[in-house]
Amino acid sequence: MDALVEALEAGRSPEMAAHRLGTARSAAGIGLDETLDDVGCLYRSVGAPLDVDAVRGAAQGWVLVREREPGPSGLRDPATGLPTADYLGERLRETYGFAQRADRDVPDSHCLVILDVAVDELGAWQRMARAASVGRTLDQVFGSGHPMASLSDGVFAVLCERGPETARLAQSVRKIVERNAEVLGVAESMRRPVRVWVEGLPDSHQAALELLRQLHR
Repeated sequence: MDALVEALEAGRSPEMAAHRLGTARSAAGIGLDETLDDVGCLYRSVGAPLDVDAVRGAAQGWVLVREREPGPSGLRDPATGLPTADYLGERLRETYGFAQRADRDVPDSHCLVILDVAVDELGAWQRMARAASVGRTLDQVFGSGHPMASLSDGVFAVLCERGPETARLAQSVRKIVERNAEVLGVAESMRRPVRVWVEGLPDSHQAALELLRQLHR
């Protein structure tokens, strides 16, 4: 971070210093979303617009370490900070189990909000930076009360209670994701417009798991 500050003060390109920051954060086990937050906070603190070269450098450095020394698989995707599809599948199992005990139908009470930002032929750093931007946005909008997951590269799902505000919330998410992508300089790495829709859930947990597999692209 000191090297990045020095580059800004001297008016030099921040890309190499940001690259070093990305490698250091990744080696320390810090997610890409937090790493990009570091860069964003620095630019906000000096009152300067976020430099796309700094975002690119940090993301490339983070990816370099992750590809060389992949971390152990777990419940969270390191790029987005979101849980994995397996975690969402387990939360769905709990949802169906609770509904059965309460004599309720899951298709009537819950649904999935699906977000698709995928485009083809992106470099690793572009995919990672895009994933971090979307993951942070979903976490900010929905919070810990909504199980969510990264289903695949560019496709995300959030488990929501079905209600009259669900569709409106889904469209709000699309606008926020697109705005945050512009701020971070990753808009060109996303499908435009971003696809967001409400996906109904089937009658059984097994069918819901099959739905998650179909949504994986």
